[in-house]
Amino acid sequence: MRISTDTSDVLVVGGGLIGLVTAWRSAQRGLRTALADPEPGGGAAQVAAGMLAAVTELHYGEQMLLGLNVASAQRYPAFVAELEEASGRTTGFRACGTLSVALDSDDRAHLRELHVLQRRSGLESEWLSGRECRRLEPMLAPGVRGGLRVDGDHQVDPRRLAAALVTACERAGVVLRRDRARRLSVTGGRAAGAELADGTRLTAGQVVLAGGSLSGRLEGLPEDVVPPVRPVKGQVLRLTVPRAYAPFLSRTVRAVVRGSQVYLVPRADGELVVGATTEELGWDTTVTAGGVYELLRDAHELIPGITELPLTETRAGLRPASPDNAPLLGPTALPGLHLATGHHRNGVLLTPVTGEVMAHVLTAGELPELARPFSPHRFAPASPGSAPARTPGQTTPASQEQPV
Repeated sequence: MRISTDTSDVLVVGGGLIGLVTAWRSAQRGLRTALADPEPGGGAAQVAAGMLAAVTELHYGEQMLLGLNVASAQRYPAFVAELEEASGRTTGFRACGTLSVALDSDDRAHLRELHVLQRRSGLESEWLSGRECRRLEPMLAPGVRGGLRVDGDHQVDPRRLAAALVTACERAGVVLRRDRARRLSVTGGRAAGAELADGTRLTAGQVVLAGGSLSGRLEGLPEDVVPPVRPVKGQVLRLTVPRAYAPFLSRTVRAVVRGSQVYLVPRADGELVVGATTEELGWDTTVTAGGVYELLRDAHELIPGITELPLTETRAGLRPASPDNAPLLGPTALPGLHLATGHHRNGVLLTPVTGEVMAHVLTAGELPELARPFSPHRFAPASPGSAPARTPGQTTPASQEQPV
């Protein structure tokens, strides 16, 4: 075993979007920061579509999560401007809006109810007739019955975002350890760093576990602080819109088709992302013929012209889901160990606010008020006779979870 001579104030375990933004913001606060990941910027960011859908992702019973989502969405324009300046890279951020449409009377009724909930929650959305939807997006199928126009739900390219965060981290002085953290180091009842797969032992004053769906697999975690995070598989397709077909879509379009969510996210460079399946299959990341077929079938019913586009990529990734579909942020029962995981379908959306929250925790030692409902302590085992832990939202069955 090799013990590193470098001691950090903060060691971030996991180099996805959440780990990277935590490391970047920590370094900006003057903390000596290291990050351990075999491929910083990889993982779920390479699969996610990048919808910033605080309004169209609203669900009954998740109003507390809504507040965090909206707060992060409001931060995005300033966040990407700062990140692009710091990294010299673009993020693919587009303030293009989103259109959620209904293809039958049942879906239309559901969207009407969702519109009422959005308005009751203080969110801005506009109801459109089917004709108005098609006027806005001419490629829509003739059978569209109505929809919701949400001008505040935008998009970003997660791959570009991840690359920009890696560069920003490097320029801010974050030490990138390109290896897997195998075991948490605990000294004197406190998290004190981690051992890497090659045997190198890193020491740190504080450790942030931001390993996405793998967060619970870090060895050495005391049983009472293992994050209750499970992997939820999602298959995603990427197509290319030839110049002859442009403009194909001007904004993100999403709908429910045969009970399954489907979305189409058009990039400025001509890429079109179609997703995503929601599958409770453990650690399986196989792209299946059935998954590809279902996505293309549902997307074709929504946008018939999609079958003319070249299919350029098929991918599958794992979303880190918690029992209540909300993230786990902040200190755990083990001193010195913090969590930043469990973001499920909102990891890209919550990147800006998570970075701020975790930097505050690491410097001030406590969660800011906005993030207190998402403390890992809400899942702590209840003592006999105690009240149930408060959660930020009602647990959503796997069959109703929305894709990202």
